[in-house]
Amino acid sequence: MGNTKIIGTAAFESEVLETKGLVLVDFFAPWCPPCKRLEPELELVAQELGEAIKIVKVDVDQDEPLSLQYNVQQIPNMTFFRDGKVVDQHVGLLLKRDILARIQRLSEQVAAK
Repeated sequence: MGNTKIIGTAAFESEVLETKGLVLVDFFAPWCPPCKRLEPELELVAQELGEAIKIVKVDVDQDEPLSLQYNVQQIPNMTFFRDGKVVDQHVGLLLKRDILARIQRLSEQVAAK
């Protein structure tokens, strides 16, 4: 993991809720094969977009209350936050191009306002 980092409940507020702009939170588990497949895709997105988006990971086994708070029932689960509020969510594996398309759509929604 290079451009993404694992955070826990203690850092969630400062890393996600207090961040201005778009944050992608990947709720995952180390034992989950689709989660392992998603990891390199998220790294590619992080490399391509740089500072345009923050990508963090939350281990659902280590931070179960946080997972429950955001209604994470299946993994991988990508929850998108903008300015501390949930704006989108996707359950399941996505490839880099699909993640980028989703981020683009979310960016266009802001620009249209």
